[in-house]
Amino acid sequence: MKIAMVTGPSSGIGRATTLALARLGFHVVAAGRSPERTMKVVNEIEDEGGSAEFLRLDLASLDSCVAAAREYESSGRDLDVLINDAGVGAVKGLTDDGFEIHFGVNHLGHFMLTHHLRKVLRPGSRVVTVSSEVHRRATGIDFDAVRRRSRSFFGLREYAVSKLANILFTRELARLQPDWRAYAVHPGLANTNIIPGYVRPFIRRRLLTPEQGADTVVWCATADELAAQSGLYYGNRTVWEPARPATDDELGTELWRRSEEWCDVTRRH
Repeated sequence: MKIAMVTGPSSGIGRATTLALARLGFHVVAAGRSPERTMKVVNEIEDEGGSAEFLRLDLASLDSCVAAAREYESSGRDLDVLINDAGVGAVKGLTDDGFEIHFGVNHLGHFMLTHHLRKVLRPGSRVVTVSSEVHRRATGIDFDAVRRRSRSFFGLREYAVSKLANILFTRELARLQPDWRAYAVHPGLANTNIIPGYVRPFIRRRLLTPEQGADTVVWCATADELAAQSGLYYGNRTVWEPARPATDDELGTELWRRSEEWCDVTRRH
């Protein structure tokens, strides 16, 4: 049985992705902060005759990302698919390690988790990272700003930077790990907790369901026709051209270098 790990499995697109993969026959590792909320999804899968388990993961803590990866590695199993879905939006704050909350959770936590799962990701394994068209609002990455609290209205600028980082991460991962397959996905404007409550009434008619939002995520994780592709950005099951900063290889290399430095990956091996 193939195994998929999904971050953010208790709600929204992550929950829809978790259920869809289980219904396709995957054993799903539901990696989330709350045992209570996540076990509801695990139990739902098992009630349907599927297979799933809970893995504790807090993406706002780099130590938690390391611990989760090591716990999975200790099981002795390979990993066929990693879905980097969990995210925060329209919030203010810092992670446990002092990073702006959007950048720290949406990018850096997933960077750390992926890095420490490298021993179980085999040739052909897929890493799908959920980005957003909001990345087009970001003109680049201020590497000083990601170390302080957000200063924009409701953190929208910082959220855009984190989504830009998701695409740069995917492109650089594809270059550095050619045996894996890496995909970045815009899921569409889905009705999830990422959208602030005060905004939702104005865009309600445009909102997709979480299941609709998960469609391209699941497709990138499973479609045979994508087996030879890596490092691209997808929406509506097609390749999309991202904004110019997302194709800046120098920026992607610098982001990767700084992410390794901030995560202190050599010390944490």
